[in-house]
Amino acid sequence: MSAPSAPVTERQVQEDLARLDAYRNQLNALLQQHQYLAASRNDHERARATLEGLDRVPTSSELLIPVGGETYLRGTPASSTKVLVGIGAGFVVELERPQVTELLAQRVGKIDQATQELEGQMQTLEERIQLLSRRLDALARATSGAPVAGDVGSN
Repeated sequence: MSAPSAPVTERQVQEDLARLDAYRNQLNALLQQHQYLAASRNDHERARATLEGLDRVPTSSELLIPVGGETYLRGTPASSTKVLVGIGAGFVVELERPQVTELLAQRVGKIDQATQELEGQMQTLEERIQLLSRRLDALARATSGAPVAGDVGSN
């Protein structure tokens, strides 16, 4: 058995509760970032698949091109048509379709890497939350309604 530990004060419990709340808030923020990355990945994959699909469509075919707000343009695919692609900060460049397809694949790779890193951070936070929750639960069971040693009666 281990040596008896020092009694836990009310202040330490309050600090642990505040830390637990902070961890939960951080985890929620990471979950939102994860959702954003997932949506971005889907958007990039959809664009890449569409560009690759255009290479298999006969040039005589008519396409509906979405421009937003449930609005479409009619068009025909042309293998020589260049593609406009955003490069950040509101700037757009015009590139050949194969270049854009490769650029989109690279972006998906970077998004996947960022997602893995984020998932690692989320797992670490989840472990900290579980550990701290178990510690607080054990403390609550140990005291079973008795006043916490130390700061009895003070705030």
